[in-house]
Amino acid sequence: MKLPIYQLDVFTEMQFYGNPAAVVPLETWLPEETMQKIASENSLYETAFFIKNGSAYDIRWFTPQKESDLCGHATLAAAYVILNHFGDLKDHVQFNNSSSGPIEVWQEDGMYSMHFPKYETTRCEMPYELIQGLGKLPKAAYKSRDYLLVYDDEDSVRDLDPDLEELQYVQTSGIIITAKGEDCDYVLRYFAPSMGLNEDQAGGSPQCTLVPYWAEKLGKSEFVVKQLSKRGGTIYCADLGDKIQISGKIMTYLEGFINI
Repeated sequence: MKLPIYQLDVFTEMQFYGNPAAVVPLETWLPEETMQKIASENSLYETAFFIKNGSAYDIRWFTPQKESDLCGHATLAAAYVILNHFGDLKDHVQFNNSSSGPIEVWQEDGMYSMHFPKYETTRCEMPYELIQGLGKLPKAAYKSRDYLLVYDDEDSVRDLDPDLEELQYVQTSGIIITAKGEDCDYVLRYFAPSMGLNEDQAGGSPQCTLVPYWAEKLGKSEFVVKQLSKRGGTIYCADLGDKIQISGKIMTYLEGFINI
């Protein structure tokens, strides 16, 4: 069986920056084991699979190790493929997923946007594995879907060198570290070794936790965000009250086929 595959760089205006995601369009769902093997072979943080369902698309996301319940950059990448490579003349795409519910992505002036849920945080104590793995303790720790760890400044986030082997034992989807930005509103890095990737390059789903946190701290509702990973990425976010908006630019890197 020959399947189309696309690889895109998300949250960037330049190739080789931002967050790479693979997208595999399907006519019907493959066995879950097969989709997991494809994602493992791709060795990217997320591979998105979708099938057309009426006027919308059903979508699923896989890391190299397991299926995800939500992935922002791979959702934007899937919408980009539909709107730019499938000849869909509309300017928006409706996705459905059994875990996250409906997600709409729209394109305007080269920017791709979507609405995601807000995750409220609660102050928490850090487990032993998290303390051991960080190397430098934050000034505050919170828990939502992920751990949210707040540092004093941008340099502390950029320079952090965690023990990723230790962090893989932390029971969480991911670990967000953040601080107020110097030339943007806030910065972040995102580690998810338990999900099959040491460090995410530029992500949408961490903003579900970060936007409500920084909206309260900064007293504003629109944000320019920089992810301080090796590749880097720029994400535009807005607090819309009951949800958040995540926007970014996308570049196509690869178009091809896989044989299974």
